[in-house]
Amino acid sequence: MATAQQLARPGPGLYDQDFYVWTMEQADLLRCHKPDWMDWENVAEELESMGKRDRRELVSRLILIFMHLAKWQWQPEKRSPSWRSTINEQRLQLTLSLNDSPSLKSFLGYSVQESWGRAVKSAADETGLPVSTFPESCPWDIDKQVLADWWPE
Repeated sequence: MATAQQLARPGPGLYDQDFYVWTMEQADLLRCHKPDWMDWENVAEELESMGKRDRRELVSRLILIFMHLAKWQWQPEKRSPSWRSTINEQRLQLTLSLNDSPSLKSFLGYSVQESWGRAVKSAADETGLPVSTFPESCPWDIDKQVLADWWPE
């Protein structure tokens, strides 16, 4: 817990000068119920930013899963333990994120088509296969296949 001296009203530029110190001060101000001293505008902006970051993380993990599953299915002769490991790790991390923020599950559904398109481009780049090798839409069910212990054969 911060001391009274440490809780002196923060300077106007602390948010821009030292973000870490600013975050610690804001947390202390909340814990000490000092709403008049809060940097409310920047706190609100940072909270929104945290939500956006979580959404970007989900999409990034989904793209990696799609890309590796696509390589697994359309380039079976090159399957490797590292592909399997990447798929499993991304599935685990995506599931953990969804457990922490279940409301993001609906966002994940909205992101499938865009994520699939980006994954196909990456898979084509990595495999040397033409983009036309892969379906235009994701061929797998998110819950029953993509996030489950399922492997395309």
